[in-house]
Amino acid sequence: MSETIYAVYGASGFGREVMPLVRERFQNDSMAKFIFIDDDMTEEVVNNYMVCSFNDFLKIEANEKFVTLAIANSKTREILFNKLENNGIKHLSIVSKNALILDSVDTAENLILTPFTTLTSNIQIGKAFHANIYSYVAHDCVIGDFVTFAPGVKCNGNVHIQNHVYIGTGAIIKQGKPQKPLVIGEGAVIAAGAVVNKSVPAGITVFGNPAVPLTKENLRKMR
Repeated sequence: MSETIYAVYGASGFGREVMPLVRERFQNDSMAKFIFIDDDMTEEVVNNYMVCSFNDFLKIEANEKFVTLAIANSKTREILFNKLENNGIKHLSIVSKNALILDSVDTAENLILTPFTTLTSNIQIGKAFHANIYSYVAHDCVIGDFVTFAPGVKCNGNVHIQNHVYIGTGAIIKQGKPQKPLVIGEGAVIAAGAVVNKSVPAGITVFGNPAVPLTKENLRKMR
């Protein structure tokens, strides 16, 4: 019962990237045990760490249990976030040692900041935000719950990103204005490499430079 368990929920690609960051943070804790939780994985060991289902995780005896959600799908992430709370499991936020956080940054639980990510100043970020390598959030941004930044996302100042938005690799979000922020609507998807220079309605996918809705007509124009 003296062990403290630090678990990464998800043993696929992103989870395997996050686990070394968890180990790095708690490497001086002699009572720390590191495991993966994955309800679909058939392997019992991944990268020398035990893999178990959530139900089996609940059965493990430990002094304390902490879990970070390395799950790409934001809707699944929300379900699992609530499952942790309903079972009294503590949320674990992971911030890489070389991630940079400046002044007046307010972040919610289960944050993951991977290497070379930056949050500048006067930023609000909701639950279970993922920022992958070399991405940044600039000043005066407001980010909702379960938002995902793929590698190299550039989110400039005065941008409001609503819940469950996915922003693809290398996308650029133009700066908004203090009294008129650029808004990315709930559930929108920003394709890899897109350059977003105006607000995006909820639930649509945009692509290209400048970013336009993903329709057959716009695809023909891009060819």
